[in-house]
Amino acid sequence: MEDREHEAVSKAKRQSGSGNAEGAVKTLESYLETDPHNIRTRMELARTLIYDMKDIAAGLMQMDIVLDLEPENTEAMKAMVTVLAKHKKNNKRTCELYERLFRISPDADLYNAYAIFLRIQMTDFKKSAEYYEKAIALNPRKPEYRQNYAVLLLKDLKDYKKAKSELEMLLRLEPDNASAKKNYDLLIEKKFDSDGNLRKRSLFRR
Repeated sequence: MEDREHEAVSKAKRQSGSGNAEGAVKTLESYLETDPHNIRTRMELARTLIYDMKDIAAGLMQMDIVLDLEPENTEAMKAMVTVLAKHKKNNKRTCELYERLFRISPDADLYNAYAIFLRIQMTDFKKSAEYYEKAIALNPRKPEYRQNYAVLLLKDLKDYKKAKSELEMLLRLEPDNASAKKNYDLLIEKKFDSDGNLRKRSLFRR
């Protein structure tokens, strides 16, 4: 059965690669008729449906079947949030999936991804900050997290003291980061006085 699975998935990938997505779907569906509980093949079918056939609903249905078979399959959940998070109509379900993932397999990249989702799709800036902080706590030396957090602090929360601290840490990690240096210099020039104190009026203007 394993050889037949490998053969079916390999054939489907070749078909997709040559532009025959419909053939790939038929190949995978034909195999699943004989082995309906095969997770790997069903995930490949979901991927083909979503990215090659552009049939998001059918692809998500396949991932739902995977989660019925394996409720803690993190690969399926991560694939689903990647697709669902792009549209506001899916916000409730996306949040539920993220919460499930955090219970099963929390990691820094996941916290960062959720923070981005909360900022862009939910416009929940305070909660977004919480999850950036969780990501940074798990991996304090990853510049991406601090840069994302600094942008949130500067543009949305207007927390200039924290933004200054995050940018300083980011520049320690990446001294040649031109964007961080530009933002830091602008922040110091516009929001802090010559003694390094936050200007009172900076709280009321950008």
